[in-house]
Amino acid sequence: MGDLLRAAADRAVPLIAGTGEESLDAPTPCAEYDVRALLNHLFAVVVNFQALAAKEAADFSTTPDRLAEPGWREGFAVETGRLVEAWAAPGAEEGTSGAMGLPARTVGAMALLDLTVHAWDLARATGRAFEPAPEVVAGLVDEVERMAPMARRMNVFGEAVEPPAGAGAFERLLATTGRDPGERPRG
Repeated sequence: MGDLLRAAADRAVPLIAGTGEESLDAPTPCAEYDVRALLNHLFAVVVNFQALAAKEAADFSTTPDRLAEPGWREGFAVETGRLVEAWAAPGAEEGTSGAMGLPARTVGAMALLDLTVHAWDLARATGRAFEPAPEVVAGLVDEVERMAPMARRMNVFGEAVEPPAGAGAFERLLATTGRDPGERPRG
């Protein structure tokens, strides 16, 4: 999981670092998030999933406005590096993870999915391109299919949409999460 998270971080961190202040109020493909809320959600993910990798409790009850802090872009890169390290640690993928009671590997895949799919959301919201690492997509396909029914019941995924004819693996993955893979970048 650590290697997959590193590959996802290598694609997501520069995208986040390049997000301008003027884009923070822009809508995203996630109806409940503008860019600021999406980035704060991602910050919460990379911080809380570090604890889950160590089989510790995580607090998802609040989402602090990390973007109000100076140096938030650098802070995100640092926290994402810590996330990668946490999931690369021996034993991180074994057993169950924290209060979620899910297999640790599934929990790691949830962090990987957020870092990948929300990077795509951010790219669409800010008019930029995003292409995930192929090994990340390959590592997510089966996990996303497996977690989709539960994620829909929990309102984490929308209803699946029909991917376009000839869709690639990432487009099909996006469609499974309820995103329209044909949505064009705003901007």
